This record gives sequence, C-alpha cells and structure tokens, in this order.
Amino acid sequence: MKIIKLLILLLIAQTTMAQINVRKEFEFAAKQYEGMLASHPDLNQFPQSTRPDGTPENQPSDWWCSGFFGGSLWYIYEFTKDPKWKEAADRWTMAVEKEKLNTSTHDLGFMLYCPFGNGYRLTRNEKYKSIMLTGAQSLATRFDPKVGLIKSWEVFQKTYKYPVIIDNMMNLEFLFWAARETGDKDFYSICTTHADNTMKYHFRPDNSSYHVVCYGPNGEVLARKTHQGAADESAWARGQSWGLYGYTVMFRETKDQKYLNQAQKIATFILNNPNLPSDKIPYWDYSKPGEVRDASSAAIMASALLELSQYVNLQDKKIYISAARTVLESLSGPAYRAKSGENNHFILMHSTGHKPGNSEVDVPLVYADYYYLEALLRYQKTQQNL
Repeated sequence: MKIIKLLILLLIAQTTMAQINVRKEFEFAAKQYEGMLASHPDLNQFPQSTRPDGTPENQPSDWWCSGFFGGSLWYIYEFTKDPKWKEAADRWTMAVEKEKLNTSTHDLGFMLYCPFGNGYRLTRNEKYKSIMLTGAQSLATRFDPKVGLIKSWEVFQKTYKYPVIIDNMMNLEFLFWAARETGDKDFYSICTTHADNTMKYHFRPDNSSYHVVCYGPNGEVLARKTHQGAADESAWARGQSWGLYGYTVMFRETKDQKYLNQAQKIATFILNNPNLPSDKIPYWDYSKPGEVRDASSAAIMASALLELSQYVNLQDKKIYISAARTVLESLSGPAYRAKSGENNHFILMHSTGHKPGNSEVDVPLVYADYYYLEALLRYQKTQQNL
C-alpha cells in the first residue's frame, strides 16, 4: 500500500511540475498593480472592471467587490514580503472600514474578510480584528432563524422578499472566523444552518446549483430562479464555482463529511461537464457553449480545487490538482493574461459579470485577479508539500 501511495504521489509531482512559474506570475501581477495604484489615487474609488468604452470602472466602498483590491495587495505582499505592498494593502483595506456597520448586504465576507482577514493573518494587527468582529455582527443580523438562511437581497423581481443566492456560501468563512475568535456558538450555528438549507434546497439531482432561491417567512421555498445565469434551470458558471469553494470551506471548518461529499459532487459536475472547454475556462453559463468565457469562474474553481485536494484520497487529489493546474496554465497564458501595462492594469482578461444584464461582459474583473493570486499561492504550497 505504501508503494502504491508513493507511486501516485510521484505521478502527481510529474504532472504538476514546471508548467507554472509562480514567481514570474507574481512579478507580472506586481507590475500591473503598481500601475493600478498609480492610476487610483482616490481611496473612495475601488477598481472594479473596464467600461465598454475602455475606460476604468470604479465602485464605492459599499459595492460588494470593494474588498478584493486590498485582498490582492495582501497576496502580493505575502509572496514578495516587500513592505511597500503591506503599506498599500493597509491603505486600501482601511478604506473599507466603514462597511463594518453595513447591515444591508450579505457580502461582508467579500468586503471585509478578504482584505482585513488576509491582513490580520499576515500581520496580527489587532485593529483589523476589532473591525472584523463588528462586521461579523452586522452580517449576522441578516440571518432569520425562522427561515434558516442569511438573506441576500431585500427583494427579488419585485415579488420575493427573502431571496438567497448561492454566492452567499462565500461569506460563511467570515462567520467561522468570528466564531473561533469570540467563542460565540451562534456564529458557527448560522454557518451550518445556512449551509445545510442551501444544500437541501439549492441543488439539482445532477449537483448543479440554482442561482437564486426565494423563501417564505417560515423557510418554505417559493421559487427557484436565476439572475445572472442564462435561465432558471441552467448552471451559471460562477455560481457553480461559488458552491464548490463554499462547501470546501464548510468541510475545513467543521470536518463534517457531508460537506466534503457536497464539494466533491459539485467538482464532479464541473469537471465532467461536456461543455467545459479543454482549457477549463468555463463559458459564462454551462448551457451556453461557444459564448463568452468567465475567467473569474475558473480562478475561483482552481483555488477551491487546490484546497479540496488536501482533504481527499490520492486518486481524487491527482484529479483536482491536475484540473487546477490546467486552469492556471490557461490563465497565465496569452489568451487570458493581459499584456504588461494594458487591460487598465488588471491581470486577467475575459471575465463575465452579468451577461443577461449586458453588464461586465468579456472584461477584466477585480475578483478574478484576487482568486487567481490566491490560487497561485495555493498551487505553490501544493508543490512544496509533494
């Protein structure tokens, strides 16, 4: 048995060596983000994307993506150890501080935990911890015990007053952190209850996910819809990646086998999908082969698969690392990685935010860069542990 395991590990090593130069990719990312910093002197204007006319698209701090730029700066600091990136990351992290009191959004995990969480992990700055604990309390106010889920939006399609989107799984990591730091079991319970109900009501028999599920006041399902996908019954690509990432985190934090099973079921749906291109960069919706791609879905998927590979048997480990490697090879190549100084200084091209709304179609997106950098760091650790 030991010989077999050794052979499998050697096979993994052989199939994952040398194709991706993580140092080279971070050097490029640093160069691009130096340009991004120079072109964004206003800490109230957060880099988001590119407009149809080619000019930069920025958003205020209450936009759900406001934390990704600071988070990416922390990842560049983590790799380079250069103090200038720590200083820049701190500036853009603190620029989001006021959102700690924002109870009108479920996205505080993205907005606060991506920048402050990474900052606290790397520096142990108690200021960051205090801000996050306030933010976690704000996020928890959106959980209704009678429904058993964290409310996403105030209303959907002018009819449904308790919509929950699959994206919401991504904000649970923030509450798990708060549970550990405070010992408050309510944070932990919110996470498991939300994840259990999402697993029960959000997924189809083929393990694909609806985008939006609308609930009544006692947790009854009123409708299953989409907002950013092609159709209510289609599999919106980024939504599948959110689910994969979210249930991988659920297993990490709880060690409950049902969450690992769910993550692996989602991984199987994605990796075995007949409409997944050979470069493993999904079309914006799995029902729309031949249409625009979504590099952000791919980056999220790769990062999730690399973590998931830590928790599974050796055969699945090989599959997940190999798939993530293919994604990173694709994203690091000329088809998806921008040329130096171009793309409004974003790293990646060809993401799709909201195609049905004709918004952010085939453009750079700040969160694509964030999860790409995270995946590169995870890939490097995976190689070091072989």
